[in-house]
Amino acid sequence: MNKRFIVIVLDGFGMGAMKDALIARPGDEVSNTFGSILNDFPELELPVLAKLGLMNAFGHESNNMKFSMTANFGKSELMHFGADTFMGHQEIMGTIPKKPLVQPFQEKVDIVYKHLIKRGHKVQFMGNEKLRYLLVDDYCTVGDNIDADLGMAYNCTAPLDFIPFEKELEIGHHVREVVTVNRVIPFGGTGTTLKDLLNAVETRDNKFIGVHAVKSRSYEQGYQCRHLGYGVDKNVQAPTLLTNIGIPVSLFGKVADIVANDQGKLVSCVNTAEVLDLTIAEMKLMKNGFICTNVQETDLAGHSQDSKWYKELLEISDQKIGQLIELMNPEDILIVMADHGNDPDIGHNMHTRENVPLLIKAGDLTGVSVGLRKSMSDVGASVCDFFGAAKPQNGVSFINLLK
Repeated sequence: MNKRFIVIVLDGFGMGAMKDALIARPGDEVSNTFGSILNDFPELELPVLAKLGLMNAFGHESNNMKFSMTANFGKSELMHFGADTFMGHQEIMGTIPKKPLVQPFQEKVDIVYKHLIKRGHKVQFMGNEKLRYLLVDDYCTVGDNIDADLGMAYNCTAPLDFIPFEKELEIGHHVREVVTVNRVIPFGGTGTTLKDLLNAVETRDNKFIGVHAVKSRSYEQGYQCRHLGYGVDKNVQAPTLLTNIGIPVSLFGKVADIVANDQGKLVSCVNTAEVLDLTIAEMKLMKNGFICTNVQETDLAGHSQDSKWYKELLEISDQKIGQLIELMNPEDILIVMADHGNDPDIGHNMHTRENVPLLIKAGDLTGVSVGLRKSMSDVGASVCDFFGAAKPQNGVSFINLLK
């Protein structure tokens, strides 16, 4: 029988701090991404998500959105360390990466410099006497990722009109060879210059220095990106396990940059309407298989501390998810979820350690709660169970609750 399993990840759309936030990430215990947006815009209406159980998962009603008596819903905690998009998506796909070393780029800058020189690159130090980053092959900056958890990732940022992405990716792989942080992220866009990147360099806590991704304008045109992870085994993740038994897998948006899918389709895309339109188009083509889409701009709105932009993106997402639901067959399953929080009103531009919603559409099934899951890997485990694939490394399937 032909059937499809679709997962839409609204990046950074958390629903309140996890119980361990006070200890794991002091300050995050007051975080509530959706709560902040509702506080700023109490008249917000998201009719499709509300029908799917948005307010049920949130635990409160608003002026225009009430509990849904027909919804199938739940929430999930994060099992990975911190609150990270890369680790979050690896967890969703059924594996838990090794705990990375949290380390400012300053502690590795000399080692990376020497290694890149050894690899044949032109390298120069940038910054100041206290905080340094690198400029490689005249156009690629290498420094801290200051847009997420500090010390968890290093960015390689370049203007792609002046250096090919393949060359930048090579630089990223060489950096990856000598560092043990969670991620090394080569990315860039067209229509930008080195001056744009240098003007976007910022510091944090007198320990971190790097290019602010949004201010660099890299996302605006011709964006390309690859996330090079630490300790991730693709062979125990849902995409590989599914394609091993002939189930098609299509990944859209940022998930295409960060999750391995060697035998499937990968389409990078940032714009919210565009990435969901790609998903809708894939629904019209795919008769059987797994689709996962990451809506990245919600996370960017959180990083920008812009709740108005966040609200507008949720409204676009709500409309497009409604169009997607119209294409579902009775055998299909849809899950709308998040990967962490990114509270736009908390007072900083970092991810927040929050529970995430699980909003589920499964044929005519109504009124089912899957409860509070201990790991987002339960989604990946459910996907594999749905198609009869081998179990991923981590996660407990809840497919039996959806029958």
